[in-house]
Amino acid sequence: MIDTSAFQGKKAAFFTLGCKLNFSETSTFGRLLSEMGVSTAGEGEVADICIINTCSVTEVADHKCRQAIHRMVRNHPGAFVVVTGCYAQLKPETVSQIEGVDLVLGANEKANLIQFLSEAWGGVKNGEALHRYHTQKTKDIKTFAPSCSRGNRTRYFLKVQDGCNYFCTYCTIPYARGFSRNPSIASLVEQAEQAAAEGGKEIVLTGVNIGDFGETTNERFVDLVKALDKIEGIKRYRISSIEPDLLDDELIEYCAQSRAFMPHFHIPLQSGSDEVLRLMHRRYDTALFAHKINLIKKVMPDAFIGVDVMVGTRGEKPELFEETYNFLQSLDVTQLHVFPYSERPGTMALKIPYVVSDGDKKLRSKRLLDMSDNKTHAFYERFIGYEAEVLFEKAARGRAMHGFTKNYIRVELPPSPDNDRLDNQLVKVKLGDFNHDKTALKALL
Repeated sequence: MIDTSAFQGKKAAFFTLGCKLNFSETSTFGRLLSEMGVSTAGEGEVADICIINTCSVTEVADHKCRQAIHRMVRNHPGAFVVVTGCYAQLKPETVSQIEGVDLVLGANEKANLIQFLSEAWGGVKNGEALHRYHTQKTKDIKTFAPSCSRGNRTRYFLKVQDGCNYFCTYCTIPYARGFSRNPSIASLVEQAEQAAAEGGKEIVLTGVNIGDFGETTNERFVDLVKALDKIEGIKRYRISSIEPDLLDDELIEYCAQSRAFMPHFHIPLQSGSDEVLRLMHRRYDTALFAHKINLIKKVMPDAFIGVDVMVGTRGEKPELFEETYNFLQSLDVTQLHVFPYSERPGTMALKIPYVVSDGDKKLRSKRLLDMSDNKTHAFYERFIGYEAEVLFEKAARGRAMHGFTKNYIRVELPPSPDNDRLDNQLVKVKLGDFNHDKTALKALL
């Protein structure tokens, strides 16, 4: 039994690092605490509870997590500090010993955040940190923590899957989040219907490897998409990221004629060299990837396509990077998300002998980022002068308001006292020229 009186009138502060899935889960933590009588601390207020949701995709991410923990402890003296997420799962004892940390929860335990928090909170004496941690081994991570939250954003994020069965040689995610698992289509439809009842108009489907949906329930991701598409209250859906080998042709063709799934895809490539893909233990080749891009563009010519690329991984000799560069140049994609390779302890990539220098990683990253800027600019430029429907998000007073078109073009409205009425509204605008920093097109009402 949880004593809710201990939570009444308390304030909580949150900090999230990493992927959209983490942000969705943090938002759910906030909602659960709110139901216990805990409010979110305002700017400059000292919180009673601090929740840090961590990432561990690179060594840089680990460093940022440690910095964030130190900063939260410093800014909220006396607060009960909880750390969860991927870094917490992979290094629980290390994290628990950081000054000021009271409780570390792994991937299996965060679903019971309130229970663990309630039990541990009573053990704090004289402001001394507890330094407790609770985690399970990867093979024992079984729980699925539901999450459908919007936090401070207009869009809802619906968690449809967790974990991964793909042991790519460079990646620690299966060790941090466990094996692939998912809830039922029926339960996800129920959550989406609740989001619609709350006034939500757009939902982003999130997960670790969402194309693997159905491992637990013997269902298919495309059938989840079809079921969600029937919920009239939701006007837009976006698929956050999906592996190319799990992006069925049937799914692409359904999205092209669906009521609410947007012409917007995010597909991890990682390398445009078949040799490097084999070293990474990826489950596709460049021919399959090109087929998926070409099919999307055939049935949805205006689709926005984002692509993840990793540079400087072990084994990526100069000529193999050139293969990646030329392959990406040949594809009709919109934006590249470029990540320099980071050595992760315990991964199979460390057995690959060829190592790329940090200097070469930076040069390769810059070349791909320059290509990305050119592709995104050209994509945006195509739509100047056209009408488009934009879902706007509330802006801070005196700041420009932004929103996105169906095909994920960022649109900007100049500051105006009347703009608040447009928050979470779908508005027809004419797309003007680029804004001052070329990150959006100006909207003409």
